[in-house]
Amino acid sequence: MLVLAAWPCVACGREDGATPLAFGTAGSAQNPCFAPDDDRVLFTHFRTAYNEGPADLVVGTLATSAARTLVADGNDNINLPGAAWNDATGRIVFTSSRPPHDEVFAIDDEGAPGDEWPVTGREGLMAFEPSLSPDGTRVVFESHVEPAEGTPDDPEDLAAGPGAIAIVNVDEGRPAGAADVVFVTDGTFDDRQPNWSPAGDLVVFQRRDDDGTHLWVADPDQPGSERPLTSGDEEETDASFSADGLRVVYSGSVEDEERASVFVIDLDGEAPIRVTRSAGYDGAPSFSHDGRSIAFESSDEDPDGSMGTSLFVIDVSEE
Repeated sequence: MLVLAAWPCVACGREDGATPLAFGTAGSAQNPCFAPDDDRVLFTHFRTAYNEGPADLVVGTLATSAARTLVADGNDNINLPGAAWNDATGRIVFTSSRPPHDEVFAIDDEGAPGDEWPVTGREGLMAFEPSLSPDGTRVVFESHVEPAEGTPDDPEDLAAGPGAIAIVNVDEGRPAGAADVVFVTDGTFDDRQPNWSPAGDLVVFQRRDDDGTHLWVADPDQPGSERPLTSGDEEETDASFSADGLRVVYSGSVEDEERASVFVIDLDGEAPIRVTRSAGYDGAPSFSHDGRSIAFESSDEDPDGSMGTSLFVIDVSEE
């Protein structure tokens, strides 16, 4: 059973026990991802406002609130919550919008701006939202056909085309081309934000179809093996696994409320548990590796069009 800590952050206007993570960065802090030892948090720092670039990758130290810029080149550099930071290799993967179009890049976690290198490099195809396999040898990501000239290139716009879940091997010496890609889903639907399980036997992702946006899981080595994890009237996004691989944390809409909260669901698909409660939006969550905390982004209002979100952490434990 998931038990929530009982110490509210009154100054934050919350009653769910969540407390802010402040690293002294202006703008919008998004997509928190714990370091393998849980002493640091990787996040995307949009300098201007929510989803308004340029965006940098920043590593914040929890004990001191010190922040270190890891990637910054004037483009949008964006990590995915969950399995973007790999324990086996010490590598971090992310998407960068640097020309000619969005691709997956990697950098060592002790690196500095300019040390990153491309993982994918496909003509006419864009790559977003990568995460690493447990051994760090493969990357799963969402693949999109590059929009025709004059159409929106925002992957949240259907004009960019539906996403498909794809996998490539990590080769530091050569970006993966189209022939190196294995597709887990075929792009019939709009599949996005894949996150690898700790055992490497599953990938969780969100699928948008006629029934809305829900979570699915698939065997990364068996194309066409996907099955639904959630269903119903509500919508779910931003999913990733707990360190034991038995649970999935995600951001979900709340019935009769115009906002999203953080939820946890078991892999058996039993009723999800609502983790956060606030007057605004909570999303993009990640479990800590010890399973005791969940970090997430939060805003008092709809984040789209706002000045940005802030990072919070909430304590959770199992009985």
